[in-house]
Amino acid sequence: MKNRLFSLLLFFLFIFYSCERQKPIEKVIDESLSFSTKQYELMLEVMKEKSDLLPRTIDTTGALVTSRSNWWTSGFFPGSLWYLYEYTHDEKFRDAAKLMTARIEKEKNNTGTHDLGFMLYCSFGNGLRLTGEESYNDVMLTGARSLSTRYRPNIGCIQSWNSRKGWQCPVIIDNMMNLEFLMWAFNKSGDSTFYNICVNHSDTTIRNHFRPDFSSYHVVSYDTITGKVEIKQTHQGAADESAWSRGQSWGLYGYVVMFRETGLARYLDQAVHIADFLINHPNMPEDMIPYWDFDAPGIPEAKRDVSAGAIMASALTELSSYGDSVAGTKYLQVAEKQLRSLASPAYRAKSGENGNFILMHSVGSIPGNSEVDVPLTYADYYFIEALIRYRKLLDKNQ
Repeated sequence: MKNRLFSLLLFFLFIFYSCERQKPIEKVIDESLSFSTKQYELMLEVMKEKSDLLPRTIDTTGALVTSRSNWWTSGFFPGSLWYLYEYTHDEKFRDAAKLMTARIEKEKNNTGTHDLGFMLYCSFGNGLRLTGEESYNDVMLTGARSLSTRYRPNIGCIQSWNSRKGWQCPVIIDNMMNLEFLMWAFNKSGDSTFYNICVNHSDTTIRNHFRPDFSSYHVVSYDTITGKVEIKQTHQGAADESAWSRGQSWGLYGYVVMFRETGLARYLDQAVHIADFLINHPNMPEDMIPYWDFDAPGIPEAKRDVSAGAIMASALTELSSYGDSVAGTKYLQVAEKQLRSLASPAYRAKSGENGNFILMHSVGSIPGNSEVDVPLTYADYYFIEALIRYRKLLDKNQ
């Protein structure tokens, strides 16, 4: 009953706030970015007192949940601060971003995770882009070499998690998101090893992760001796053969990046196919914020995953600039609809609430009963990124 009432509330809020479409998207974006700066100023006051910790989510009582630097989401809060510095040009955000970014530096030597792109590129990468801080180059190159140690040549992929029962070499679709980091390392160092890892991983993922309809498996595990696929399953989705929403968004974003970085047409084709699968899916809600799984039981009462919508909006905004102009217009229209939805009271928190996070109603893992219907730091990050990307497109076209 509670889920049904929530779904009805979302529906009526969407209808009620459809008048927001009459508001120029520029105003929606600036209002959302202004709100984000205020929320994160409040978050900063809390985090400055929590040495070496980063915000992650809230618990069932509404209390802030933090993580140490080795948790995969550690780079998103510093990255969001860098984006807010880019938007405001306020040195307060630059100084805060530097402080929070420094809390992650030791992860440059971490060879036990595939998530160093999230951890280091979102933080140090944005910092380098905006300030040119020379020391950040060394941190990221060291981190890129650490990440490269997880590449398995006989498989053609970067190993995600370590071996466990039933999975010799698990590779998850999320891994596509860490290739931007390695492509940066290639462009900075000229070492083609980084480039080859990215291309091989992307090509192997196209062959083995995607179904004929361009939906993606979450986990593909490989035999470490033969390099062949041993099993295709899910870890966070509704079922092995379902389309876990955030995983689909990770794939879309990853192939948009790989086209940008390599210019290889097959990656643009893949991104377009994934985008069309998502946009045209019969279970995509009217407001374009996905259910946590496109095949989730209980639709339309199933939980939404705002993080999947924010990642998708950011990817579609970039994708709109590539390839066919008609398709590009469609992708930008969808991204705009998603941003308007995310900026509405249905998903955006009230000032000072929601643990000082920006967006509500994300889903970490329903099968794991972890972070269900809560704010998540990466939902905020990709929302801010999407807003800034869209704003840059508007400025460019003026």
